Amino acid sequence: MPALPEVPEERGALGETMTEMPDGRITVGLLFGGRSAEHDVSRSSAANVFRSLDPERYTVIPIGISRAGRWLLSDSDVGVDALLIADDAPEVALVPGGHGRLVRCDFGFERSGVSQQLDVVFPVLHGPNGEDGTVHGALQLAGIPYVGSGILASSVAMDKDVSKRLMLCAGLPIVPFTVLMASSRIDYAAAVSALGATDLFVKPANMGSSVGISRARSAEEFTASCDLAFRYDSKVLIEQCVNNAREIECSILEDVDGNIHASRLGEIAPASGHGFYSYTAKYIDAAGAELRIPANLGLTQETRIRELAVTAFRTLCCEGLARVDFFLEPDSGRLFVSEVNTLPGFTPISMFPKLWEASGISQPQLMDKLIAHAFARHHRRETMIR
Repeated sequence: MPALPEVPEERGALGETMTEMPDGRITVGLLFGGRSAEHDVSRSSAANVFRSLDPERYTVIPIGISRAGRWLLSDSDVGVDALLIADDAPEVALVPGGHGRLVRCDFGFERSGVSQQLDVVFPVLHGPNGEDGTVHGALQLAGIPYVGSGILASSVAMDKDVSKRLMLCAGLPIVPFTVLMASSRIDYAAAVSALGATDLFVKPANMGSSVGISRARSAEEFTASCDLAFRYDSKVLIEQCVNNAREIECSILEDVDGNIHASRLGEIAPASGHGFYSYTAKYIDAAGAELRIPANLGLTQETRIRELAVTAFRTLCCEGLARVDFFLEPDSGRLFVSEVNTLPGFTPISMFPKLWEASGISQPQLMDKLIAHAFARHHRRETMIR
């Protein structure tokens, strides 16, 4: 099991592949918002990333994607909880093959020669049309380094059905599940028969932040849960409920040399009034859940979970960073991999940065490591024989 990554004594030691602006700073395009039900979570994550990027090292260009899909230059205010996207802001686009060249979508801007060269993009996007590989493809076509996993891992990890099948093939422990399509729905009795349980969770296959998830313990609840989930996706996951599950999370970080490291573990204990870690418990109710860092686990159990987290990361071909979530059944001790998040939350209450802080890496140092990985990977790709 790899040890936790050491924090470099000098934050400037990030590798030869990093390019800098004439004033010594690196220009980061901070991409956030998006056409997703997780739009607001993304704006909150982006604000925290913005605050964590050292202004002496980075010039940050916030680029908000509106709910309609427009890419807009955004103002930044480090004092706000979420970055804003103004509808009347200048519209911009990345030039395919332009190696990070960002232009405004009007001729006057282009003729005047006022265009912005981005050195790297940090896509702080959650959910479909962003975290699922779509934006990653655009960034690769633009020839610019970017933080996080590539197209394949981003797409696979977003789809809970596909990712679970791959992890199952790799021998990872997965909660029993079945999949419904909008064109082939089944009733509660059929779902109970398929999974051997009457207590079920119904989830959109391609969504995060617990959006569209609900619990079903009767035919009426099952119908309502499916109706809710199908509002967000054409494919719905039905999972067996793990009895009194403890929710354990592990943050993963890949260094510039490709070594994969697992953080200390954390536990999420939802308030009794919520029943599970719902969207409301995460982002609306300040007392919706208790974050326990580090998780109260034995050394053998913690080591096993960290090993499984690294295996899951590799199985889905992830790069750069991820958060791997687990269910632990207290009575039996059984452990299940729940899901892998290729762009986990970066809000002030999010587990990914908090777990690395508990492991000895501050958020500014974490930003340095993620950006360094983006440059190193881009350099490797650019030097490959085509």
